[in-house]
Order: sequence, then C-alpha cells, then structure tokens
Amino acid sequence: MNYADRDPALRPLLDRVLSSDDRARVEPLLVELGELAAGELDRQAALADANPPRLVQYAPDGTRIDEIAFHPAHDKAAAIAYERFGLAAMSHRPGVLGWPTKVPHTVKYALSYLYVQSEFGMACPLSMTDSAARILRLFDAERYADEIAALSSTDPALRKTGAMFMTEKQGGTDVGRTETIATDHGTHWTLTGKKWFASNPSADVILTLARVPGQGEGTRGLGMFLVPRLRPDGTRNALRIDRLKDKLGSRSIASGEVTLDDAYATPVGELTRGFRQMAEMLNVSRLSNAMRATALMRRAVRESLDHTRDRQVFGKPLFDQPLMRATLLPMILDTEAALHLVLEAAARLTAADAGDEYARALVRVLTPLAKYTVCKRARTVTGEAMEIRGGNGYIEDWVNPRLVRDAHLGSIWEGSSNVIALDVLRCMRRENAHTALADTYGDRPATRARWQHLRERGDNLLQLPPDEQEMRIGRYADELTRAVMETLLHDQADHETRTTDDGRALLVARTYSALLDDPAALPRPALDHFAALADGGPVPLTELKDAAHA
Repeated sequence: MNYADRDPALRPLLDRVLSSDDRARVEPLLVELGELAAGELDRQAALADANPPRLVQYAPDGTRIDEIAFHPAHDKAAAIAYERFGLAAMSHRPGVLGWPTKVPHTVKYALSYLYVQSEFGMACPLSMTDSAARILRLFDAERYADEIAALSSTDPALRKTGAMFMTEKQGGTDVGRTETIATDHGTHWTLTGKKWFASNPSADVILTLARVPGQGEGTRGLGMFLVPRLRPDGTRNALRIDRLKDKLGSRSIASGEVTLDDAYATPVGELTRGFRQMAEMLNVSRLSNAMRATALMRRAVRESLDHTRDRQVFGKPLFDQPLMRATLLPMILDTEAALHLVLEAAARLTAADAGDEYARALVRVLTPLAKYTVCKRARTVTGEAMEIRGGNGYIEDWVNPRLVRDAHLGSIWEGSSNVIALDVLRCMRRENAHTALADTYGDRPATRARWQHLRERGDNLLQLPPDEQEMRIGRYADELTRAVMETLLHDQADHETRTTDDGRALLVARTYSALLDDPAALPRPALDHFAALADGGPVPLTELKDAAHA
C-alpha cells in the first residue's frame, strides 16, 4: 500500500496550489514517503507506541543524569523524519531534499501529513524543533546562528531537537501567572522554577518564559529565554526531569515535569516582548496540531473504507449498506475539507514569511480556526472509525485505539478549544478578522450568501456585551471554519472542471455545501457516485451538469 496513492484529494490539491516545478519535485517524495508510511514507518510506530520512553535519573554510580531511554523503533522513526526527509529543517535553509530554496510550507505540511498517518507522536518534537528554529531566526538570528544551524540539520551527528516549556501548575491557560524567575548575571541569566508539562524534556534547545524582575505583572513581565541542555563548558545544565507523564496518547515521545534550579539561560530577542515572541511559536504549533488531526482523520477513514469493503453483513459488504454510507459520507468530506484548510493556511504562511502583511493577518486567524474545528472533528471521526470496525476496533491489535487516544491531544495541547475560540474572538475585536475572511473568501458565487450572513453575524456579535460574545464565539468560530473549507472545496472544483473532465471535486464541494445546510442530507448524486467520493476516480461532468446546489 501507498498512503499517497490511496488519498483521493492530496495530489489534485497539490496540482492546484504548487508551482509546476515544486509539484514535480514533490512527486517522488510522495511516492517514497507514502510507501514508507504504509509499511516500515507504520511498523516502527506501533512498536514505539507499545514501548514508551523511560526516564533514567541516575547513572550506576549515583550521578544524576536525567536521561531518557527510547526504544529503537522511536529512533528509526525519528531518523525518517529528521534525516531522511528533513521535516524540521526544510523551512529554514535551501538544499533540503534538493530544493533550490527553502521548501514551501505547503510541501512541508503535505509530507508531514503522510508521515503522521503512521507516527503521530514524533510530530510534536518535530514541530517544536521547526518552530524553535523559526523563533530564533525571526527574533535573534545573529546571536543564535549556531543553534539555528543545529536545529535545521539533517546530519545525525550534528542535528539537535527543540522544545517549548510554557505550562506551569498554576498557569497553563493563564500564562501571565508564570512564576519561574529569571536572574541576571551579566554574561548570562539563570532560571528557577517548575514547568508542569514539558514535551521533549531532553531537548538540546529549550525555549521558555520566565519573569524578569522589575518588568511588570502578567504577560508583560515575561521574557523569553533559551535553556540549553548543556552549558557552554559542556557540563549538564541544572535542569531536572522529575518524572515522565503517563499519557493517554502520543506515547512514543516523552513529556515530563521539569525543575529549573538556577539553570543557565540566555535571553531571546527583546525581553519585554517575550510573550509575543512565544505566541508566534505557539501559532505555528497550532497549525501543526490541525495538520496532525487531519492525518488521523485520513487514516481513520481509510481504515473504515477497507474494513467495510471486506466485512460481509446480511449478504453484502458493509460498504454497500445505505446506513453505513450515511455514516461514512461526512467523515470523508470533513477529512478532505480539513486537508484543504491546512494547506491553505500553509500557503498563506509561506506568503507571510515573504513579507505579505495581508497573508500574515489571514494566517493569524486561519490557524486558530483550523485548530478549533479540525481537532474537535478528529475526535469524532476516529471514534466513528473505531465503532465501524466493531469489537476489533476496541482491541489494541488494531490501530483504532491509538488513533482515538492521539486524536484527543489536538484539542488540548497548545490551548484547549475554549482558549482557541477566545483567540478567534480576540482577532475579531482587534482586526475585524471575520470581515477579512469574508473579503477574501466571500466573492465566490457558490458561497457568497453564506459569507454575507456570517459577516453580518460577526458584526452583530461584536455589538454584544463581552460575556455574551464569549458565550457565542465557539459556535460562530466553527461556522467560520466550515465556510472557509466550503469555499476552498469550491475553488478546487472550479479548477478541476476547467482543467479536467472529472467532476469528483465538484461533487465533493456540492455535497459538503448540502451537509452544511442540512447535516442529515443525503444528496442523490453523492450516493450514486459514492465509490468515487471514497476512493477517487472519475465522475462524469455531464452527470452533474444539471444537478442543483444539493
């Protein structure tokens, strides 16, 4: 099996959003990684999940070492990601995978999406390594040139991993309550405090927030610091891993509780802008969360399709049963729509990094929208896939339990759903983000009326008292997300109807719109061409020509 070959949306979407040169470059990578994800990587991921990392606090002679022992399967999966495909490196320097420039974010997220369909946990340190290099490059490139080079290396002897330690016991959502204290020693700083949830705690390069004396209360008082695993003299830094978390999912990688005991640190960027700099890292991590959720959905849908075709019930395959098709239809459509949204946000991020301020404003709101809706939907889709497989779906011999466990992470890490919804509201209050979205996506005939309605509702929402705004923002954010995804599906349909004789994308877009209007809808054309919706394959445009918006 090849996961790229089994994805009806990926290649057609890349045909539209990539330049012809980039599309040609990525094709052999899709073939290679799609095959690896379906084979060797999938086997290593199952082993790594079943054999989580172990904390080794002491050497045999009693020396405190705080090292993490990984199963060899973890290391093999890491080598595929960091070294073979350079997933953490490609946004930071030319030459990765033969690219003459930095690899576009669209390519990075497309390849990562294939990888995560087998190994979800590794995407967490991958994302933090990638985003740590990004933050250092954006805010303190000259000082940290060596660290950026190491974080973006594909050489196993040179590469380093990154981490982001932000959560404290009393201050997870409320970062302004951070209590870790920074002390200035002239040539460097030291940090003292406890971090309650630290993923990749054995990272080489750690970015964290600490309170700078005299700088003020709340987030204003926080500076960003780099905490290296080793001090400049090569000795182990004063960072203790107190214990590893026994997590529901993402079990292949380590997350722990960490004490900073006068740990050596150096400032990053302007200390007065520490929280704002961390917010940039956080936003990129949130887009990674949405990508990972999309990958879980695709894996869950494919598992369900294969099972229902194989399983005979009452004399015919489950795939051909009307009620099963009604169950599968929204899973298929939401998965495809999510992929469009993730790659749209990635394309806007590429433009923003090139200096496009309008794209920067768009990606600022697209990212929390994607995390809010896609991560919540992944929990439902993976749960449905478990139920579709029946009793076997609940058994650890199959992938479904792992998909369900991992799916819950996306809605929690880097901000729970309520936090993310409030972030969308903040974008609306400060920048009229709903208006920017309507201006950007609201001129297509198929979605114009919906966008006009959402624009008016957003304006009305902002006229309400603040507490009512907050009560209503969750549902409104979800509707904004789905309207963006609907528009992108129609953009793809317009492209394919102009360039091919295949009406599948048009059928996907129309069916998605129909389900937005009526979640119980079962449009006849979708049922007539259900196999094409599920697996790809041609849908004659002539058969859709006279179909209404249904």
